[in-house]
Amino acid sequence: MPALTPLPAATPPVTMTIHQLPTGSYSTKANMALRGGSRRETVQFAATAVLVQHPSGDVLIDAGLGRDVEKHQQMLPGYRRVEHRVGSPVVDQLAAAGYDPHRLSGILITHSHWDHVSGVPDLAAPVLITAAEVTYAKKQGADKIFTSFSPGHPLREYTFDGGPYLGFAQSHDLYGDGSIVIVPAAGHTTGSVIVFVALPSGERYAFIGDLTWRLEGIEKNIERLFLMRLFADSDRKQVTVDRERIIAIADLVRVVPAHDERGFAGIPLLVQEAGRGPV
Repeated sequence: MPALTPLPAATPPVTMTIHQLPTGSYSTKANMALRGGSRRETVQFAATAVLVQHPSGDVLIDAGLGRDVEKHQQMLPGYRRVEHRVGSPVVDQLAAAGYDPHRLSGILITHSHWDHVSGVPDLAAPVLITAAEVTYAKKQGADKIFTSFSPGHPLREYTFDGGPYLGFAQSHDLYGDGSIVIVPAAGHTTGSVIVFVALPSGERYAFIGDLTWRLEGIEKNIERLFLMRLFADSDRKQVTVDRERIIAIADLVRVVPAHDERGFAGIPLLVQEAGRGPV
């Protein structure tokens, strides 16, 4: 699939910023993470949220591991529980940086699996989600973390009311300025999305959730192990189609798989300088 040029127009405000908030990680065998990986090698799956600060409302992309992660692990069936390392939850990182969590206008999840939503109950901001993903979460028997808290947590559903965007047939421009554009990627889960972020510096990001777990899935066109595709994906063919779309534009945007810490390299941490707010 040929690369698409030029990039869609975007006018992000000059004060717009992004920061990464790593909340921990969990371990898996390399052969389970990527086709051709070694059975003897263990890789770490990052659980990292991204804070986008925008004058029209700050947004968190995914929420990482939260304060109740151990309880959430116990809610999973035994075969889904993983060896994990818990860092600082998003809500505590925001507090340490002097950031008022009430500034958050929404938590934009790429999908509803436990390792993307564990930190949601710690925050008051509504979850930005599609109706398709709400339906998907309700039908899950092995991962009930989202449905355990969502009845009492505000949800804000959005629709794909915009036209084509970088090879995807539909889109939703969150603020109407091209700075945060969401497209459907209904393969990993039936309501999975990809979030494109355009910064005032001209840098572009594609936060692709679990479309692929490792950068090799894009850079080397390597799929998940077939067994894991059967286990993990709702629509394997759609995953392949959407992954090829991202491969086609990988020279135009920085691709960030949710669980590969290498994708977050260069995105600054959220810290507070003396006498100033979070930077």
